[in-house]
Amino acid sequence: MSNVVALAAEPRHREQEAKGAPLTLLQPPLVSFSGVNKTYDGTALVVRDLDLDIRRGEFLTLLGPSGSGKTTTLMMLAGFESPTSGEISLAGTPITRTPPHKRNFGMVFQNYALFPHMTVEENVAYPLSVRKVKGAQRAEKVARALGMVQMGKLGSRYPAQLSGGQQQRVALARALVFDPQLVLMDEPLGALDKQLREHMQIELKELHRRLGVTFVYVTHDQSEALTMSDRVAVFNDGAVQQVDRVDRLYEAPANRFIAGFVGDNTVLNGVVVDTTGGSCRVGLANGCRVTGLNVNDAKPGDEVQCCIRPERLELTGVLNQANTFEATVADVIYFGDHLRLRCTVPGQPEATVKLPLGGHGVPARGDAVMLYAAEEHLRAYR
Repeated sequence: MSNVVALAAEPRHREQEAKGAPLTLLQPPLVSFSGVNKTYDGTALVVRDLDLDIRRGEFLTLLGPSGSGKTTTLMMLAGFESPTSGEISLAGTPITRTPPHKRNFGMVFQNYALFPHMTVEENVAYPLSVRKVKGAQRAEKVARALGMVQMGKLGSRYPAQLSGGQQQRVALARALVFDPQLVLMDEPLGALDKQLREHMQIELKELHRRLGVTFVYVTHDQSEALTMSDRVAVFNDGAVQQVDRVDRLYEAPANRFIAGFVGDNTVLNGVVVDTTGGSCRVGLANGCRVTGLNVNDAKPGDEVQCCIRPERLELTGVLNQANTFEATVADVIYFGDHLRLRCTVPGQPEATVKLPLGGHGVPARGDAVMLYAAEEHLRAYR
């Protein structure tokens, strides 16, 4: 899908999402981006025609590759960057020209930005000092914030005496201590090792659930976005491609880019033979024909990519079954919680199949297999 098509689809998404939604989802958004553009050189748009609503109390992740516009969007929301055109509103009030310190947002950076000469307590208290909060009230708020992130016993330490995960908790406590209505996070887990990062994802998700504060989170890590978020806005080339719940984003990608960027994907290239309702029949290079969901209204003769998640592909011993195609196992890889087959398919990119552990009759390298792609899980994109 081109950027033009993706941008045109975004306002419609708001309407579609509202139909049949719970009452809480129909309330006015906390933050709205309306027609926001950003350019640094007057020519190339880093963010283009951005229309995005952020709901009160949700965990929204801005996901995309480097240079997609997600961090610039967060910086404009924080007030560190100004839109070239368009408007950003908070609870219906324009804040485009409001300086950062008057927006009352908490901010957590990737490098934590802790003051090395201050103790943990002093770092967390700093936003309160700026706001002239003193005495017992300040001490109470600092203690409460450190308690939220399980750092209450380390208040007298300095940042250099803390692990990366502990520093991340202190940075989060500092962002929460003054009771902001919005917490912005710019890849705050990027510097942590894999195991600690996954642990902190769960902690952040649980903290968000307890506090009910609106979180806006930036990452390029797809699994991180799916694990933590209520909704995800996927950016590419400065434009939002899709905003959706994590399950819909994974199961029903709106275009080729999202299908390939979010999660693993097996691709079959072909040409549309005919269409029926919301489905289309596609002829593959090896002569096989498969039927899938016609996502972008492809017409007969259009070249399409048929995409399916590796866990949705099945091994089948049934010959001449609809939506099956032959492949050869190139490798069998053990992933701990599943087996992954790398398969070669004539005239196609490599196909990946995920199999649960403990299955019977796992093929070996070099074996010929028949793969079945159920129509409801095969999505055709022009």
